[in-house]
Amino acid sequence: MNQIDQALHGVRVALAESRELDLFADMLRSRGADTLRCPLVTIRDTPDAAQVGAWLDRFIRQPPDWLILLTGEGLRRLAGFAERSGRAQEFARALRATRTLTRGPKPGRALRAFGLKPDQLAESPTTAGVIRTLAGLDLNGKRVGVQLYGQETNPPLMTALAEAGASSEPVAPYVYENDMDDPQVLGLLDALEDGAVQVIAFTSKSQVERLFAVATNAGREQALKAALDQLLVASVGPVVSDTLTKHGVKADLQPADSFFMKPLVREIMAAQAAGRI
Repeated sequence: MNQIDQALHGVRVALAESRELDLFADMLRSRGADTLRCPLVTIRDTPDAAQVGAWLDRFIRQPPDWLILLTGEGLRRLAGFAERSGRAQEFARALRATRTLTRGPKPGRALRAFGLKPDQLAESPTTAGVIRTLAGLDLNGKRVGVQLYGQETNPPLMTALAEAGASSEPVAPYVYENDMDDPQVLGLLDALEDGAVQVIAFTSKSQVERLFAVATNAGREQALKAALDQLLVASVGPVVSDTLTKHGVKADLQPADSFFMKPLVREIMAAQAAGRI
């Protein structure tokens, strides 16, 4: 085997990913790492299909002036709802008639499935970055669709749109649900506290929230923070890093500008090469 194949030999990485767990684990194992799988959350279509259907009715009948896409997952879920209701082509036509603003690269990548690219990129892949970008647009009297992140209502973004004179039309096409039961998550806490892993990798803020919720309910929040302080905490991007900070934990690793799993793996490899693991 070459050096890349064994770059992470002897390193055990805890993975909280759900959707692309096999892909993420394979990336690490192919570089010699051992992985501890503990998918914390999963994503499902919202059970409130009626609100998505009503939003699609409005979007297709009269496309808004702008559509803010906060996640690639959200656009794919909207497309799925449209396809199942027999309106895939109408949705695609309306999407082509709408200017889009994307938060980060993932929604831009989802747009490419429609042969489109964003009309505007957020200054940074965060809500604050979206708001700063909106400040440079004339939104007075404009209709703005907003694809929300999970079930979050995002009051700061809604307030910014209202202050700009725009009318917002939010839609929440998916929800996060617990993937593993709490006892299994407590097993991950045991491994972290016992020093059985050297790195933990987070790829969504919901994973961080779930881990801390389980730890808090078990009276082990401080033990979790102490354990995370003793290992390398890898974050896929700013949103996850900000969530960790909210819980008093610093992200030790984060890709500089491409917030995907492959760059995150490269960051872990670089940390190993630098003797940080």
